Amino acid sequence: MNRFALLLALLSSAAASHAADLSIQVDGARGDGGAVRVALYDSADRFLKRPVQVASAAVGATLEFKGLAAGQYAVSVYHDANDNGKLDQNMMGIPVESTGFSNDALGNMGPPTFEAARIDLPAEGKAIRVTLR
Repeated sequence: MNRFALLLALLSSAAASHAADLSIQVDGARGDGGAVRVALYDSADRFLKRPVQVASAAVGATLEFKGLAAGQYAVSVYHDANDNGKLDQNMMGIPVESTGFSNDALGNMGPPTFEAARIDLPAEGKAIRVTLR
């Protein structure tokens, strides 16, 4: 019985050691109010539709996603200046709050593609910076 418990403990610690952390520093927020909101995506099919994880923090704070599988991800960020929990847009659907993406990717007449914003997250983790525009 003790051997079985030891084997389970070793397997779970080995799996945990392969978990990667992604640290995100957001630059370019206009003002100190509100919150910075981040969404993490793991595929082109889910990009800007169904995030794998979301996080929010005060302006200037570093956001972290912990325990991720190594692989390909993309990040979208916006400064929720009025802290209403949503990305405010004008009548034409253009964001009026500043936004940004991993790789500081820019779209052409809209948001960038997953491929443009895609980052590789190695097993040892990674830190990135996103600039809001």
